[in-house]
Amino acid sequence: MAELRAIIESLLFVSEVPLSLVKIKAILSMHTHGEIIQALEELRQEYADHGHGFFLAEVAQGYQFRTKPEYGDWIRKLKKIIPTRLSQASLETLAIVAYRQPILRSEIESIRGVDVGGILRLLLEKNLIKILGRKNVPGRPIIYGTTHKFLEFFNLKDIASLPTLEEMEELIEQASPGEKQRKPHESDAG
Repeated sequence: MAELRAIIESLLFVSEVPLSLVKIKAILSMHTHGEIIQALEELRQEYADHGHGFFLAEVAQGYQFRTKPEYGDWIRKLKKIIPTRLSQASLETLAIVAYRQPILRSEIESIRGVDVGGILRLLLEKNLIKILGRKNVPGRPIIYGTTHKFLEFFNLKDIASLPTLEEMEELIEQASPGEKQRKPHESDAG
């Protein structure tokens, strides 16, 4: 089992994208599905428990080593990375695509109430959304959906991992617990 773990660890280390279980199994065809799952779980535990700077994540329908968020500042210094920033309008449009996919531009615009052509182009350039095809109606409008990079960017295992509306409301309440109790005349200056 130690050799299998080392092989999988090597594969994950050199892969720039999450490796699916199917891809790992194709490479390690002499091992059973159960053995591979067990080795992945042992690796996950090993890197979670021993004070490493990274961990094994199940993301974008695959497995990938990811650096721990608390070390992000150091990595950005090394790589001179400018974190991807999305405007509020881009995030709103992306959320609509994620939760309503497959979706047409006209449907997004109906929800947002504004033209989203430029935002869709930006999200396509950043590879967070993709064109799924065209709807078989007059004009053959483009249908949009999210990409694997979207899943990676938001650290999601799959699209079903998106939080529900109820979970989002709970997160918002947890993030600002005192906001609802504060009286309108109270000031932060005081």
